Amino acid sequence: MSPEPIELVLLSFILASALGTALLKDVLASVVTFATYSLGVSILWVFLQAPDVGLTEAAVGAGVMTILLLLALASTVRPNEDERFEGISVRTALVVGLFVLVMGATVPALPAIGDPSAPVASGEVTQYYLENAYEETEVRNAVTAVLAAYRGLDTLGEATVVFTAGVATLAVLGRETFA
Repeated sequence: MSPEPIELVLLSFILASALGTALLKDVLASVVTFATYSLGVSILWVFLQAPDVGLTEAAVGAGVMTILLLLALASTVRPNEDERFEGISVRTALVVGLFVLVMGATVPALPAIGDPSAPVASGEVTQYYLENAYEETEVRNAVTAVLAAYRGLDTLGEATVVFTAGVATLAVLGRETFA
């Protein structure tokens, strides 16, 4: 199954944002580009049918991290420099390029989203959840049953991380306001 055009555009956007984050010399531009990268990744998670992960990435990566990086940047002095991009060695470019090629070569081997013959979809654990989720949890949606009942502590941990990041950001913002 070939990727949809919107998925290719999204992947190109993510790669361009990642390169921009790494190569821009202006730290403010790099932070903003990192925020766009994180937002692109969160949208990708939604396309991959993992909205909970996408929401967490958007909240922590694009939201909280961007605010904290901008606050840290506001506390520093920006040097005046004429060059816009960092230099990169040929060896580094080759290693990164090789890594991208190897990772890209694995993508066609992944099963399509929702493929009933995928190993995860036909595994024992998946079948157990689908057959027993309603009886054991009385939750009609199997995904909700897994997240709330079977993986409740994990979901609580994710919610705690997002909550703690939000409280830390508010504490830093409060300290910056009164400084």
